[in-house]
Amino acid sequence: MASRTPSSRRTTGPTVLALANQKGGVAKTTSVASLGAAFAEQGRRVLLVDLDPQACLTFSLGVDPDTVERSVHDVLTAGVGLEEVVVACDDGVDLVPSTIDLAAAEAMLLARPGREYVLRTALEGLETAYDVVLLDCSPSLGVLTLNALTAADGLVVPMPCEMLSHRGVGQLLDTVADVQRILNRDLEVWGILPTLFDGRSNHAREVLADVGERYELPVLEPPIPKTVRFAEAPAVGRSVLATARTSKGAQAYREVAAALLARM
Repeated sequence: MASRTPSSRRTTGPTVLALANQKGGVAKTTSVASLGAAFAEQGRRVLLVDLDPQACLTFSLGVDPDTVERSVHDVLTAGVGLEEVVVACDDGVDLVPSTIDLAAAEAMLLARPGREYVLRTALEGLETAYDVVLLDCSPSLGVLTLNALTAADGLVVPMPCEMLSHRGVGQLLDTVADVQRILNRDLEVWGILPTLFDGRSNHAREVLADVGERYELPVLEPPIPKTVRFAEAPAVGRSVLATARTSKGAQAYREVAAALLARM
């Protein structure tokens, strides 16, 4: 499915990008943390929003979810302002943290009129505070992910270079089409981000060659290599750009970030 060309674009405020894939284990959180750090290296003011009740992004950036007093759950369900829950992190980015409480937000939002617009409304108060907002979506197509897609200017789909990872991407893109038609006509799919790429594998190279044609979408380059460096970074609460600055993984995210910045 090709991304649509919007009839109008927001001319003020940050560029909001959602990273979503309803399949888990696709390096989505790693990509949010790493791209955020790469944008910050380029002098951009960056806000990361953790929309996953598992709070992996929160933990990965050195914030203990068990000690968070206010989180994105309070923003979505109690009307607390984003500025009241933002935490500054060592990688030069700000974070709206998550906690396990967010698991109850789906049910709480279901009865609310305009439930898909709650996050978008909250972000409207950040028009001059940030240049880029990255939304780390939960691995589902529920209300939280719909909130992210409704709030976003663009969608990036992290996808491992494995044939089984194709499963579900079509469903995600069907959901995106519905969002574009009903909730957010300005949403564009910025591309698929190949992750966990093993250049020695013929299978990985074949999947990488196939994915863009299959979904008629841009494939962001370079593919993000599979490396243990990504697993090591969360242990010290930093991104791979800080813990392994010269690694192939860190450099790949810098190049992807530069390509995305060129579009903003």
